[in-house]
Amino acid sequence: MDTMHERDMSKTSSKQRVGKIVVLTMTYVFLIIMAIMVLFPFYWMINSSLKTLEEYRESVPTFFPRIIKFSNYAEAFTAASLGRLFLNTLLVGIVSTILSLIITVLSAFAFARLEFKGKNILFAALLATMMIPGELFTITNYGTVTTFGWLNTYTVLIVPFLVSVFYIYLLRQNFLQIPNELYLAAKVDGTKDIKYLWKVMIPLSMPTLISITILKMMGAWNSYIWPRLVANDAAHRMVTNGLRNAFTDTTGDVNYPVQMAAVALVSLPLFLVFIFLRKYIMKGVSRSGIKG
Repeated sequence: MDTMHERDMSKTSSKQRVGKIVVLTMTYVFLIIMAIMVLFPFYWMINSSLKTLEEYRESVPTFFPRIIKFSNYAEAFTAASLGRLFLNTLLVGIVSTILSLIITVLSAFAFARLEFKGKNILFAALLATMMIPGELFTITNYGTVTTFGWLNTYTVLIVPFLVSVFYIYLLRQNFLQIPNELYLAAKVDGTKDIKYLWKVMIPLSMPTLISITILKMMGAWNSYIWPRLVANDAAHRMVTNGLRNAFTDTTGDVNYPVQMAAVALVSLPLFLVFIFLRKYIMKGVSRSGIKG
């Protein structure tokens, strides 16, 4: 009986191992397929950026360039004035990120620690605005900035998007995790709110602040519709809309390999940010979603 029982147990164990192997294999196959689907457009971008225009226009596409043309990248940098585009984008991104962080920190602190009449109603109203698509604000924002005479200026690229309800909510949730006893003890010692915020709350919430900084910079880098609508002159053009017509000649033909090279150069900073700083983004977001 013991031998039969051991055999049955061995068969059951073997079936379980086989089942785990099958599930694990299917999981890896699925992940590999998804990874190929995600990475293939990036590979095709790099592949196209290294081709000649004649090879790119062939009816049968090649999966590796016959002649690797690195000069497309140098031509892309000069033809699109990428230096100027990068400078404009960095200026707008850095200034808007710094101002947005100041507004976000002060607002989140007020909603997390200060007591004032109508605080919950005001915060609920702010959260309700997140339900409205941003595209609906485009027309009213455009009318407002036109009235102020901000078209084709850096101001119109920075000011309209300084306040982010999502970032305020994210940081408020993080502030709420800091024990209120620390704040009360600081008030007993005569510490002012701004000093407590600077010395205690900001250091403890640094992962979330780093996440907000990264996301804000990425948002400025990827912005397309608004800059193209309000500041599309050569002096204020951003990287995204600066590549739109930079490689079209007088006959309307587009040098696609050079354009793909420019897109690769513009995508490289975001790719590096994701590779090296993704853990800070995930850590900051996860720390902010624990306490409601």
